[in-house]
Amino acid sequence: MNDQQRMTTFREQLQQTDGLDERRFARLMQALDRDGKPAGYDERGRLRVAMYDAKSYDIASFEQQNQGRLAIRPIEASLGESTVDAAEGCTVACLFVNDRCDAAVVAGLAARGVKLVALRCAGFNNVDLAACEQHELDVVRVPAYSPYAVAEHTVALMLMLNRHLHLAYQRNRAGYFVLEGLTGFDMRGKTVGVVGGGKIGRCTIDILLGLGCRVLVFDPQPCEELAARDGVAYSELDTLLRESDIITLHLPLFPETHYLIDAAAIARMKRGVMLINTSRGGLVDTRALIDGLKSGQIGYAGLDVYEEEAGIFFHDVSGKVLSDDVLARLLTFNNVVITSHQAFLTREALSNIAETTLANIAEHQAGRRGAQLTNAVRSPR
Repeated sequence: MNDQQRMTTFREQLQQTDGLDERRFARLMQALDRDGKPAGYDERGRLRVAMYDAKSYDIASFEQQNQGRLAIRPIEASLGESTVDAAEGCTVACLFVNDRCDAAVVAGLAARGVKLVALRCAGFNNVDLAACEQHELDVVRVPAYSPYAVAEHTVALMLMLNRHLHLAYQRNRAGYFVLEGLTGFDMRGKTVGVVGGGKIGRCTIDILLGLGCRVLVFDPQPCEELAARDGVAYSELDTLLRESDIITLHLPLFPETHYLIDAAAIARMKRGVMLINTSRGGLVDTRALIDGLKSGQIGYAGLDVYEEEAGIFFHDVSGKVLSDDVLARLLTFNNVVITSHQAFLTREALSNIAETTLANIAEHQAGRRGAQLTNAVRSPR
């Protein structure tokens, strides 16, 4: 029951009341379902937060940072129309990357008393911002947690694919200690195209320069400091695709970046190129990627994200039939490594995510709204 419904019930019962004795007052307070506390707070006066898609590592990091200040309700399930009821009585819905917060879900959250959508991630493509504004729900995010975590995972995928470490591990576990088919290449001197020169992209570049790579960067907003570094050059996307031995993606997912890597883009790449995506699954047309792998145009692919990962990544589906034919096909290639959106998963990143998310909630609790919130996300006008 949200505040509006409580008030309607209150007025209906008040109209039926001739006098307000102790018994009638108690009945009215029960109808309001408030127990003397503002809606959205628990019996100890703590703000209620519904944390969706909550895993053990999320709960541990938030408990450490929260110190009992907020009443956090961990919900293992992802947010969607079927799980929106779990936010009943909460002022905040805390979401992660694969929680669905479309117009119908936003309306459901608002009807249950939610006032703030607190994303514990940087991306917000899964949230209908216009619907949130319509229902007067503020949206905040964690714009940066540990760019080093994602950058290091990115380069780890490059090295694993290059040196066939996944295959060597599997062979050795089976007692097959042979080296045929495991030949890699020196990273030194290779050209790596970094698509997106933000914080994660720049951290990735730092590591690549340490390996002796030549780096091409594509970004609509060049950074003068980065451009001045030895071994780094900004280029147009077509040049980057054409000249790079390795291409790594570090862009947010917007309509203009959706399927940035499609069949046409793949056709312009060097034959045998390595493609890495630790950003957003929708940047890559997966069916086009599969065609590129089958033809040999794509020599290696390292993916920490997948465009249809919701409902699969972060879940144990080992006892089920994998109904996603595209993902199942990807898993058959021995030159593809897929990790389940774990690039962020370091102790430092989890701590930063919890700290920033709780600070975002505290700002809202203190009365800040809309653009007053440090990490607010607003729909484009």
